[in-house]
Amino acid sequence: MKESKKAKLRAQVKSRWYYIFWGTCTVAVCAGQVLVGSGFRRMAESLDKVLDAPIQMDIGIPHPKHPMMVPEEPWHRTPPRQHLY
Repeated sequence: MKESKKAKLRAQVKSRWYYIFWGTCTVAVCAGQVLVGSGFRRMAESLDKVLDAPIQMDIGIPHPKHPMMVPEEPWHRTPPRQHLY
């Protein structure tokens, strides 16, 4: 009877490498969570800056999209050619 109790007690004793392994895993997971959390916070702050910025629209004189197109605005009309004969 005493031998079986001793064997059970020995099975529950962990080596120091067990604690080193699981301690290292715990630190790595917690550090990863902190890193991801700080990156998410920075991303949220930059998104807030973009959304809070005013929207600027440029409403100016429209330009023809292609040089071969005839513009509709009168200020773009060219004077008629004069012949030299």
